[in-house]
Amino acid sequence: MKLGFIIPHYHGEKRVALLPQDIDSFENEIYIEKGFAGLMGIEDAEYSQRGCTIASREDIFRLCDAVFCLKLVQPEDYPLLRKGQMIIGWTHPNGSGKEFYENVAKPLDLKIVDLDNIYPTLYYHDIKIPISFIPRDFIRRNSFIAGIASVQDALIRYGLIPSGEKVAVLANGNVSQGAFYALSKYDLDLRMFYRKTMNQFYDTIDQYDIVVNGIEVDNPNQHIISKQQLAQMKKGCLIIDAAADAGNAIEGTHFVPIDKPMYEENGLFFYEVNNVPSLVYRTASKEISRSFSEWVYKKDIKQFFELLH
Repeated sequence: MKLGFIIPHYHGEKRVALLPQDIDSFENEIYIEKGFAGLMGIEDAEYSQRGCTIASREDIFRLCDAVFCLKLVQPEDYPLLRKGQMIIGWTHPNGSGKEFYENVAKPLDLKIVDLDNIYPTLYYHDIKIPISFIPRDFIRRNSFIAGIASVQDALIRYGLIPSGEKVAVLANGNVSQGAFYALSKYDLDLRMFYRKTMNQFYDTIDQYDIVVNGIEVDNPNQHIISKQQLAQMKKGCLIIDAAADAGNAIEGTHFVPIDKPMYEENGLFFYEVNNVPSLVYRTASKEISRSFSEWVYKKDIKQFFELLH
């Protein structure tokens, strides 16, 4: 089948989802948008040499069975979508992509593949089908990078080279491990809390100078930190939502663009960006391309369509 790759127009997104060196024995016909990896100094000819077809954005939507866009398809592309087409990427139908899914994908009968690291899923109208042939944690390195980049950027934006601050990192997943790795380079009073020890965090919530969240919640009504708990926190506390689960993990929070990633509210400072690995796009692109090539691009994308039958 024909799988097309377009340059993501999501604000501030620089990652390249497929690099030429990872194209090997793909079962799909690969179409690449002109200038796809120009930001990394990769010419279109390098993709052509690997057997890809270089095409315009319009032709990719017109010709391909499935279109890969790393982040959400943006409104300027909506007129190009074809009825019944498949969109693959970090589509987040239950999160930041919910409006697109409800108002665009459903009316056009689009098949939406969300490449979530833990629960990769195919969405079609009200049907949700787990994608069992993609293993859990298949893109864990991008999550680890997200933890590192979130901490590093947030500290700079906050204007702080930390020394002696009391810091809490919530959960021990990939994002939290990356955040802990970055923070461990400083002289801090640093502690990681697990789900079983969260009550200890709540008991001392007013003591922390920096709190990093690495937890995504399945139920948006079961916040990790509620508004009531936010009111107990130390004035000036920096809250880094490295999991980028705005409004869910931390009640009342909202996403902000990558070039203005922090906002202040009620004396607290929030870092809430959902594509922060784009800040280190050269490193992130290598990890994404390698893993996605192995588990998503290489096999015939017909297998995604067959999940509905």
